[in-house]
Amino acid sequence: MNFKVTPNNLTRLEKIFGEAKYELRFEKGTFNSGYCVLEHKKVVVVNKFLNLEGRINTLLDILGSMELDESVLTPESLKLYKQIVENRNTAADAADEESTPTSPEQPSEN
Repeated sequence: MNFKVTPNNLTRLEKIFGEAKYELRFEKGTFNSGYCVLEHKKVVVVNKFLNLEGRINTLLDILGSMELDESVLTPESLKLYKQIVENRNTAADAADEESTPTSPEQPSEN
């Protein structure tokens, strides 16, 4: 997915979390991945020291791995969310194809 790094796109991603009733917080902490997701409390904590690109990439990673209730999203947010999930699935499929070794052809016996 070719997602431009702009403050407006960050706002669009934050809006998806808000509509899905997730509390999105930018705080300092020692996160190995740059974020922490508390599913049962619907809280997402992102490292506040990440730059704009880091924040956007982190939110894209989180959204790609979560299953949100699509019925609560506005049409604009739903369209963006579906693009993110579709892109994530396409990337995963491509990675699977690369890691699957092809079997060499068996020599024919003449």
